[in-house]
Amino acid sequence: MSLDSIVAEIKKRPGFEKEAGMILLHNGVVRAWSRNGRRKVKEVEVSANELKIGEICQELGARPGIFAIVAQANEGVLKPGDDLLYLAVAGDLRENVKAVFSELLDRVKSEGVRKKEIFEEE
Repeated sequence: MSLDSIVAEIKKRPGFEKEAGMILLHNGVVRAWSRNGRRKVKEVEVSANELKIGEICQELGARPGIFAIVAQANEGVLKPGDDLLYLAVAGDLRENVKAVFSELLDRVKSEGVRKKEIFEEE
């Protein structure tokens, strides 16, 4: 899984050249510090609810101007700097794509992915 492979896969879909004017991408990585007091993070245990992520992608993919949505989360024990989440939204115009991308990011992180931070001092 990589952003390059996601973009290549989206571009191969029938109709891409006629329907898409942009692809917005997100590559979320594990931070070395927590939002909770900036404590040093040793590792993060990640689980993804693929069914929920799929439902979110399907719902948002039906919005006007959206050509394709891809959301992929790495699961397991991840270290700071490891790739955690890839998101891509392809569509016609930035007004359509940006709004869906923002909602996708917020919803996948809040509804589809669970993280447990393990701190250096633990």
